[in-house]
Amino acid sequence: MWRIQEAIVVEGRYDKNTLSQLVDTVILETSGFGIFKDEERLALLRRLAQERGLIVLTDSDGAGFVIRNFLKGAIDPARVKHAYIPDRPGKERRKRRPGREGKLGVEGMPPQVLEEALRRAGATFLDGDAPPERGEPITKADLFAAGLSGRADSAERRQALLRRLDLPEHMTANALLAVLNALYGREELLALLGED
Repeated sequence: MWRIQEAIVVEGRYDKNTLSQLVDTVILETSGFGIFKDEERLALLRRLAQERGLIVLTDSDGAGFVIRNFLKGAIDPARVKHAYIPDRPGKERRKRRPGREGKLGVEGMPPQVLEEALRRAGATFLDGDAPPERGEPITKADLFAAGLSGRADSAERRQALLRRLDLPEHMTANALLAVLNALYGREELLALLGED
């Protein structure tokens, strides 16, 4: 698995699933064109870009370029890198028919093609022995201990934390964990939670 400093933004969940099997970093979805109206998600992408840098990895079809161009105008270009996959005809295994343009998307690319796209974009590949950037990572056990998962009032507690940290309200516990690890270390988070 490749460890990459920058967060990566992709179009949808199948792209995210494919990439998460190869890359150890925060991977967020635009929900296709949903990003155009989702100010909270856009604010999170801007924040991650500022903290870690951001790599935009969209499909090579027209829709992918519309999303990419929107993000180019919405996020500080100095903090964004663009990874491009090649135009390859075909269809993903899960689909009955190819897409409108007949091209494979991110989810259909072989691992070596995705790695090459990330390297060409200038992704910062971290040494396997490099320590975590922000100290000890936050774990699911930490979220449970803080009452953010596994309890009757966990959803309310997560919502309160999301509001406090100015993060999107529609985050699952797993998405929250990934974003918290991108933005905070374990000690930082415990200190924040201790302020309540």
